[in-house]
Amino acid sequence: MDNGMKPLAHTFEPYRIKVVEKIQRNSREDRVQHLRDAGYNVFKVPSAAIYVDLLTDSGTGAMSDMQWAALMTGDEAYAYSKSFAEFESCIREIFGYKHVIPTHQGRAAEGLLFATTLKEGSVVPNNIHFDTTRANVEHQGAIALDCIADAGLDPTLEAPFKGDMSLKKLATAFEKYGTERIPFVMITITNNSGGGQPVSLANVREVSDFCKKMGVPLIFDACRFAENAWFIQQREEGCAEKTIMEICNEMFALGEGCTMSAKKDGLVNIGGFLCLNDDTMAQNATNLLILREGFPTYGGLAGRDLAAVAQGLREVMDPDYLAYRIGQVARLGARLDELGVPYLRPTGGHAVYIDAMTALPHIPQSQFPAQVFTAALYLEGGVRGVEIGSLMFEHRDPDTGQMVHPAMELVRLAIPRRVYTHTQLDYVAESCARVMEMGERLRGLEVTWEPPSLRHFTAQLQPVGGGRMVAEA
Repeated sequence: MDNGMKPLAHTFEPYRIKVVEKIQRNSREDRVQHLRDAGYNVFKVPSAAIYVDLLTDSGTGAMSDMQWAALMTGDEAYAYSKSFAEFESCIREIFGYKHVIPTHQGRAAEGLLFATTLKEGSVVPNNIHFDTTRANVEHQGAIALDCIADAGLDPTLEAPFKGDMSLKKLATAFEKYGTERIPFVMITITNNSGGGQPVSLANVREVSDFCKKMGVPLIFDACRFAENAWFIQQREEGCAEKTIMEICNEMFALGEGCTMSAKKDGLVNIGGFLCLNDDTMAQNATNLLILREGFPTYGGLAGRDLAAVAQGLREVMDPDYLAYRIGQVARLGARLDELGVPYLRPTGGHAVYIDAMTALPHIPQSQFPAQVFTAALYLEGGVRGVEIGSLMFEHRDPDTGQMVHPAMELVRLAIPRRVYTHTQLDYVAESCARVMEMGERLRGLEVTWEPPSLRHFTAQLQPVGGGRMVAEA
């Protein structure tokens, strides 16, 4: 059946490797001890004890020779440095917004926006909020409301734009809460919590038109904007002849601002920014920036970091880079197919998401099947992924007070940019298959300690009832 998706041709690395870093796989006995010491939370496992680290694609990529050169020529003037001028000019060329406010990373940009626009009882609709975005909204006493289209909640469905927002759910939100409680609408491109799935240009246009009708701005979470633009170019009717830059310009012109973690599609290890068109919103955010981050033209970053971001934003638009980047993710998915490991289909832009409920059907959501798979993957292969399931997103319904599990239990294998080889990702797939072979020998987990928010970062767990996570054969 034609679902609007073209098969991805085999792609080759559009770069040469200049520097390598030695890694080494430790013993299974060591991994058992590390896992226990970490309370079955892989965030707490030392990086030296990780063989292939797919915890996140945020800030973990390899910078290019031109980015390293930019670091050496960065201008460290406190105010209005040459590096800021380059940073601002590059961002305006791509995103087109009036005000460019640098921050040290994406959640700082979110923090500035939400702290200056939200109040107790405010509501922020999004396709799906990611963890820190949701936490930043809720920290203001506001409600983070997910309005993903139903297709985005079916891990087995092959569809080209599963990150699209539901206009029906969005309209229902406005009917329920009223325009006065919704200061803006957000849309995340690509949709991280929903499998790194892209949002179509047509959907952005529909959401934009709706927001204009309601008199509220549309704000993008633009962390992976170039990957989303590549999917639009490849999959959306009428976009094949457009350049990545043209698609970005068209897409961002439909909104009034964005938050950005440059640690993703900025191809750097630190950095971010907030862009806005509204003068008052920008001034309020800038006032808070000075208090929290630094002067408005460096925002918590060194001049060299600003220069590296600008260079990275140029490089990420390269179609050869994007074809290889997204092709590498698709190749891992194809290998998992061969080995019978279920994942959210189709593969997204930055990660493959294992479908833990299908992989481990004997473990109920209350016992965190995605966290079990994540822990077992480290145990089997020294591979670190991250749980995108109940440990991360279980929450209390604001209307009923009941605890609600997320629709999906996923294990995200986020691929750092320009870091790992095909052979290493083949090893990851084989390690996933070995976890599948454990089957019902794997036991559920229970929380023994958790913080008041963002618990998945620091929570401690143990096998249900104590003892071993893997039952003896």
